[in-house]
Parts: sequence; C-alpha cells; structure tokens
Amino acid sequence: MLLRDPRSRVLAVCAVLVLALLGTAAFAPLPFSVAQPGLTANVLGDDKGQPVISISGAPVRKTSGQLRMVTIEATGPSTDIDLGQVVDGWFRTDRAVMPRDAVYPGGGSDAQIEQHNLDEMKGSQDAATEAALSYLGDSPDKVKVGLHLADVGGPSAGLLFSLGIIDKLDGDGAGSDLTGGRTIAGTGTIDAAGKVGAVGGVALKTQSAARDGATVFLVPKAECADAKSKLPHGLRLIPVTTLKGTVSVLATLKKGGSLPSC
Repeated sequence: MLLRDPRSRVLAVCAVLVLALLGTAAFAPLPFSVAQPGLTANVLGDDKGQPVISISGAPVRKTSGQLRMVTIEATGPSTDIDLGQVVDGWFRTDRAVMPRDAVYPGGGSDAQIEQHNLDEMKGSQDAATEAALSYLGDSPDKVKVGLHLADVGGPSAGLLFSLGIIDKLDGDGAGSDLTGGRTIAGTGTIDAAGKVGAVGGVALKTQSAARDGATVFLVPKAECADAKSKLPHGLRLIPVTTLKGTVSVLATLKKGGSLPSC
C-alpha cells in the first residue's frame, strides 16, 4: 500500500526510527544491576565444616534455635544488563533493579569490589566482637573471638554476629537461649558502641529469611518501610536501633510480651 499523505509518510518514518531505537536498546547494555534474595547462614552453627563463631578464653554455651544472617546477590559491575532484564526485574517481587552506581558507588573491577566487600566484612566482624564483649563486660584481652563465613562480604551481618557471640557466652543471662528455640533472622550494621545501622536490600532479605525458615526478622528501624513493602506471609518484623535494645526485645519475645512493630 502506498502512503500518499506526507504526514503519513512522516509518521511511518518516525515509527520505524522508534522501533529501531527500541530494538537497539533491547540489546544494549544498561547501567543497572539486578539483585535477588541470597543465601542465609546460621551464625550459631557451622559454615563448610567450621564454626561461624569460635570462642576461646571463656566457657561456651550449647545453643538451640538459629540466628540467621541474610544476604542479597547482585550482578557484578562488569555484567551487562539489557532492557529485557530491567523490565523483567521491575515486574517481579523477587528481583530489584538498581542503578549500578548505587550498588557499587566506588566503581572498580569485580576483583576490587570483592576485596572491598571482604574488607568491610572484616571491619564489621571486629566491631561486632567489640560491641558484644562490651555489652557483656568481658575483656578482649582474655576472651578471643574468631568469625568465619566464606564467600560473604559487606558489613550487614554485624548485628547478627554480636547476638551470636552473646548467645554463645551468656544466652539471655538467665541460663536460656536468646532465640527461645526460634529461627530468627535479621540484618543491620553495628558499631563498637552497639548502634545498629541501615544496610539496604531489606525487601529482598526478608524473602530469603522466610524461605529458610525464619519467623522473626530484626530490621534496622530506619528501614521499616522497605521491609514492609514485600513482606512474606508469616514473617514478623521487629525494628531495632541498638544491640542492648535488641537483646531486650528478644527477651520480651520469649515471654510473649508487647513488642515494637514497623
């Protein structure tokens, strides 16, 4: 069919150009990363045959229940993401599409970012140990804590590491476990003074927690809204701000008392 109207010819040319651009965009790499729920690990248990938390210089309790740290998995900075993956991620509850610069603000190669995340994990472990021993009034000169968790980087397990150390050394302070036998998951950075900080990716982390059997999720208070946005059925959110407050919340949970909520 011939297009005799000049306006029709212009519209046809524009349509062809738009389709060409969309076709190019569909296959061109875009500056995004796609994240999904990652692994979880019980910090009271073992990882690859080695205790996640090892303690010397003080008696160690036998614990029950689980304290599960949670992760997300994101495509690396050198991974090409196309338009189809971006659109797919926007419409799925188990995916999140984020600007690559937001996920990897410092840039760098995959190897450099991996090393940066491992360095952050080491700093987080040191802060978690200091915060836990300070809470218990123990001296780091006498009590030595080793933390081992392979293939995981970043600082977001700090709170769970501190809780694990406390549970192994003192439990709830009255001869019982912090967990009350439950599977409790959570996330949050921690500093040496015991302050809990935000981490990001919480909406995905709640999904990995529920997938692996958690019924309670400890979330930095500042991230309550994100945690509620895609909350799995049957997972209870408890907002926290400090290590001391978190221990108190877990004691109240065991007693069936009134708890803060998001």
